[in-house]
Formats: sequence, C-alpha cells, structure tokens
Amino acid sequence: MTSSLLTPPSEQWSPPPPQTPRRRTGPLAALLVTAALLGGGTTAGVLVATGATRGGSTTTTTIERAASTTSGGLDASALYASTAAGVVDITAKSGSTATGTGFVVDTNGHIVTAAHVVDGASSISVKLQDGTTRTATVLGKDDATDIAVLKIDASGLTLHPLTLGSSSGIDVGTQVAAIGDPFGYDRSLSTGIVSGVDRTIQAPNGFTVAHAIQTDAAVNPGNSGGPVLDANGNVIGIVDQIATDGSSQQSSGVGFAVPIDLVKSSLKTLEAGGQVKHAYLGVSTADGSSGAAGAAVASVAAGGPAAGGGLRAGDIVTALDGTSVGRATDLVAAIATHQPGDHVALTVRRGSNTEHLTVTLGTQPTQAASNGG
Repeated sequence: MTSSLLTPPSEQWSPPPPQTPRRRTGPLAALLVTAALLGGGTTAGVLVATGATRGGSTTTTTIERAASTTSGGLDASALYASTAAGVVDITAKSGSTATGTGFVVDTNGHIVTAAHVVDGASSISVKLQDGTTRTATVLGKDDATDIAVLKIDASGLTLHPLTLGSSSGIDVGTQVAAIGDPFGYDRSLSTGIVSGVDRTIQAPNGFTVAHAIQTDAAVNPGNSGGPVLDANGNVIGIVDQIATDGSSQQSSGVGFAVPIDLVKSSLKTLEAGGQVKHAYLGVSTADGSSGAAGAAVASVAAGGPAAGGGLRAGDIVTALDGTSVGRATDLVAAIATHQPGDHVALTVRRGSNTEHLTVTLGTQPTQAASNGG
C-alpha cells in the first residue's frame, strides 16, 4: 500500500510504517495507505472530488448508505432535522468544476469549509437547503489547517448557523454524525463513532495538522468541508480526508476531520481576511528507533529556529517544557499549542548525554520544504 495525500513532513514526522493518513499529494507520514482529499481538485492517482475532476470527467456511484440511530444517545433523525439546514453545497469552478460541503456559522453569511475545496477557484457558488444559490467569496484561507471562510450575501435569507462545540474532550467511542455531499448526493447523513483521537494528517501546505479526529462514519469525495457533529448537534470537526488502498474510491471506514478547536481559534482572523500564523520549530522527525521514547530529529532546516537553538540531526527530543515527548506526534502537537516567538525548553538525548536547549519558535513558512524542516 502507498500513501498519498498532503505529504512532505516537516515540523512533523517522517513516519515509520503504521500511523495515520492525510490528503492529496505525496506519502502520508504514517499509515501505509493512500489518503485522499474529499473535495476540490486532487492530483492524479488520488481520489477525485465529488462531481468532477479538474479535467471535467464525472464520477458517479449507486451506493447509498442508510442513516441509522445507534444505541445510547445519538438520535440520527432528530439531529438531522435540527442541523441539515445549516449545511451547504459548494461548487468551485476553475476551468472545470469541483464540489464539496460547508456549513453556516452565523446569520451574516459566513461559511466554513475545507481550504482545498476552494483552492484555485475562479468562482464559487453556495446552495442552501431550500435551493437558494448565492455567489461566495473567500475571505480567508489557512492552508496549514485546511480551513477556509467564505462569505455570501445574507440579505433576504433565513440562515441556520450550526453551533461550534469543542474537540478537546472527544474520546474514542463518542458517537458522531457527518452531513455532506458524498458523490453529489446532497446533505447525506452518515453516523459512526470517533475511532481515534490526536491523529496527525497533512495539510495542503505540506505541514502537519495535529489533533485530527478519526471516525468510521462514512465520508466520501464531496464530504470535504462538511461538519462532523456530536450527539447534541454541535460541530466538533470538519471532514477533510479518507484513507484508501490506492484503488477504492469510496469510504474505507477510516476518515479524518480537522478538530473544531483549530477553527475557532482562527475564525475571526480569517473572517477579517487576515493570515493565521503558526509556530515553527524547523525539523523533520520520526519516532525513536527500537521503540525508544522520543522524537528522533531526521533533519534540521538550515537557518531555522531549531538550528539556532542548537538542535542537531540525530538528536532525540524527549521533553518540551518539562512535558514528556513519547513519539514524533507528541512533538508536533506540543509545537501546535505555541505561538511564533515563544521560547520552549527542549530536553534532548544526544548519544549518551542529555542536553537542555532553549529554542525561540519562528513562524511557519507558507509551504513545507520538500525535504522536511
């Protein structure tokens, strides 16, 4: 199996065999599977966007999945009735047409979707549940988290904003639902559970999105940008990617969502057209060898923050600010909680010695270097 989704690792990990998937180009830094973006355009060999490829050939399927009410809390029918009107269909044109999903976040016409759904689009239209279609503009886009905020003219419309919940307390086994446009079937509902937490997936700019949510709720091309909801109808994530075996073009039962807490922290900035800044260490890492704890530094970006702080290739980072780093993903997640300019204390195993380094984090570049760092 191969891995293809947003890949080059940098500021993340150069994955060892099993782990997690990502999006569109290159191998995923974990999990030996092909990961495909669920909306917008994709590169050859990766699952194509709902409705059409950038070249214009359509993709259709006759498969339909029935919504089911799982035992113990999630009432699928009630949840759908209370939230479906807040979900929108997105059509992005750029020579050819690609489709995806989004959801309304306020009555002013702001809509959240995945950045890759609207990447490179020359025109974007949004269709509401009642069939009303409006032209949308991109106010802000963050390729580091694959989030975009769109705006439509809300005059004369009755919008139904969804409530943003929290992804911080989500546990494996939590019942969830996804609403979106798989293969063009608008506002389709699927249900399932959270299959894993704190996964890492690759963002469109080649860096890593931390704390991603893994779910077995069926999501397919066209679901991208749509909401993942908890049993109370609160949005806890944005559908982003699926894992495939390189040939299948539908749900594998392994889907990934960007956690909503990332969205909430950057929503106002994106609505204002601002650029979201992310902390940057400047390394490519992998898990420690032979099961040893720590994040092994594979490479250090020349002139980057890590290099300036004395970190070297071959070092094993075992703690950041006193908190243990058990594997490469722990370091990714820890850096993600910081801001550019923050000083962090690293505990490093270098050969038989333990070193204590202080690094001033930089600002993540707009694109990861192909060789990491």
